[in-house]
Amino acid sequence: MKKTITRIAAISSLFMAATSSQALAAEKLNVVASFSILQDLAKNVGGDRVDVKSIVPVNGDAHVYQPRPADAATLGGAGLILVNGLEFEGFLTRLLETSGTKAPVKTVSDGIQTLKNEEHGSHAHEHDHGHSEGHGHDDHGHGHGHHHHGEFDPHAWQSVANVKVYIDNIAKALCEISEPDCAEFEENANAYQQKLDALDQEIKAQLSKIPAENRVVVTSHEAFGYFGRDYDIKFIGAEGVSTESEASAADIAKLVDQIKHDKAAALFVENITNPRMIEQLASETGLKPGGTLYSDALTDENGEAPTYLDLMRHNAKTIAAGFAKN
Repeated sequence: MKKTITRIAAISSLFMAATSSQALAAEKLNVVASFSILQDLAKNVGGDRVDVKSIVPVNGDAHVYQPRPADAATLGGAGLILVNGLEFEGFLTRLLETSGTKAPVKTVSDGIQTLKNEEHGSHAHEHDHGHSEGHGHDDHGHGHGHHHHGEFDPHAWQSVANVKVYIDNIAKALCEISEPDCAEFEENANAYQQKLDALDQEIKAQLSKIPAENRVVVTSHEAFGYFGRDYDIKFIGAEGVSTESEASAADIAKLVDQIKHDKAAALFVENITNPRMIEQLASETGLKPGGTLYSDALTDENGEAPTYLDLMRHNAKTIAAGFAKN
């Protein structure tokens, strides 16, 4: 009899341990990020308290992403949805409506210094977007024509200073849905901010070796305006702002002229675009392609840019080496 009671007690304690660990796992906050870079930032702020999924997968291109039925279910189960805004996620408006989600949609770029599309690298504008509540439909329009993204350049994460604002916005959004965990989120955010400060210094040191008269590079599309602004490098985008548009023969001829006129010193392909364009420009200008830059997506864990910090480090290193090649 004693043995039976002991066995029942042991089974009971095992069951309680299993259900309590399930409860702990179930208690994690379900956060959905629109793309992989935001997913990584949210993981760093949320730590063990969050489970973060990304709609656009690693190595995916948000410009041309076609949502799957599973994406609506993912959004439907979310407690918080994080988006870049600045008309980056053209696919998202309809997806949010389809999902029927009641989760708050937060625009993490709110309050950053934005660049206007037609003024890449020349003038920055303080711009508070103010669409972080509700579904933020104004932030996710489809854009028009060649400048797919509308008035502002959406690739704001290419500035470490902007990402510091992203991190504050993510911490605030997480605190709003789970007040008891707020101190932990803020602590995680502060620790990550210090990593961002160190990264910024590292990139400045890496790129300081590039001669002042030589700081012009060509990339697959215009994703690096903020990087160029922060680190004083001029980027020429081969396919305009969006990866949706293919350059024509006339566009390529114009680009070759611009490359020669601006004395571009390096060419780079991006992980989300077709390398043919850069290869063609290389053969017509005599510049050697300087490797792959990561613009709008992280890689998987086996790639060169599995985290945001890795992405920025890799890009700075690749750009510095690309200048040295030519």
